[in-house]
Amino acid sequence: MKHVRLGIIGLGVMGQVHARNILEGKVPRLRLAAVADSDPARLAKYAPLPGFTSARELIASGLVDAVLIATPHYHHTDTGIAALSAGLHLLVEKPISVQRADCERLMAAHTDRRLVFAAMFNQRSDPLYRKLRDLVHGGGLGKIHRVQWTVTDWFRPQVYYSLSAWRATWAGEGGGVLLNQCPHNLDLFSWIFGQPQRVRGFCGFGRYHDIEVEDDVTAFFELADGATATFIASTGEAPGTNRLEVVAENGRVVAEDRTLRFTQNRVPTAKFSRTTKAPFSLPPTRERVFAFKDTGLQHVAVLRNFADAILRDAPLIAPAAEGIRSVELANGILLSSWTNKPVQLPLDSALYARWLKRKIAASPRTRRLVAR
Repeated sequence: MKHVRLGIIGLGVMGQVHARNILEGKVPRLRLAAVADSDPARLAKYAPLPGFTSARELIASGLVDAVLIATPHYHHTDTGIAALSAGLHLLVEKPISVQRADCERLMAAHTDRRLVFAAMFNQRSDPLYRKLRDLVHGGGLGKIHRVQWTVTDWFRPQVYYSLSAWRATWAGEGGGVLLNQCPHNLDLFSWIFGQPQRVRGFCGFGRYHDIEVEDDVTAFFELADGATATFIASTGEAPGTNRLEVVAENGRVVAEDRTLRFTQNRVPTAKFSRTTKAPFSLPPTRERVFAFKDTGLQHVAVLRNFADAILRDAPLIAPAAEGIRSVELANGILLSSWTNKPVQLPLDSALYARWLKRKIAASPRTRRLVAR
């Protein structure tokens, strides 16, 4: 094949962004071959492309080699399983599923390893986060002691939550800021620092909005090597902050405003502490600044990589199997908040499923969704 025939399932905001990128020629090895959406008006925008009112019709059409799923969260799992079972390559928008149990079902369907299965974690293409990951994994920072990430620049007014009946409900979306806005941040955390072993979460449910899901989060993570982290997120604060601070043996890195500032110890902290004779001294430092003008190619980068993985066996930027980590972190924070105690990872997916089922059953918004 010289190109991949792609079908997009779900023509909401992100589905249309992906379609536009492909139709504008930004992904030369992908050809938009078909689209699917339950809304005929959305399909009409892409005529004369073949359009289907259901995902299964598109999957069974024989017109595509691969599909990109950009539907509401709960549809990702079953639609993804249907695509993989039909022998199609698969790219899934974030989060790959709502809960770990669904992720496990989706991963179990990927039995044909010839099929490329990727997740739309476009922030992994951002040169700032790639540089930070290189500093961590390359040993430039030494042993990590503490990470603190405040990401509260996700402000959403009440009207945002009124755009769709499924939004910000347990039955329709499966969560709030953790499942909608923060999958990228949680994925980056795991990608850069590794998956925590234990999580303690404190969530505000409808703290700032008339919604039932979390719109305010403070979480504490314990990592395998003894490092600790705090993660703070909200859709109710303005002006918001996006500041990631990493304290390590060789100094401190702060990521903020498209800049990495590395205050580098000329002598590692522990060595200086053992050897200095001055009781109030600090290790001498030097400042290294890395500025980044843009955020990289983002969605286009993942789409190009997806095509190259299919046609040229290129390694994936974001294998779908890694997508379970951000879902697990979100689930763990919520479960900890619901039970008011720490949660060990790997998550007990059956326990979380039972809790989520209770939340859905107890929700008055669930009854309104069903009535529709």
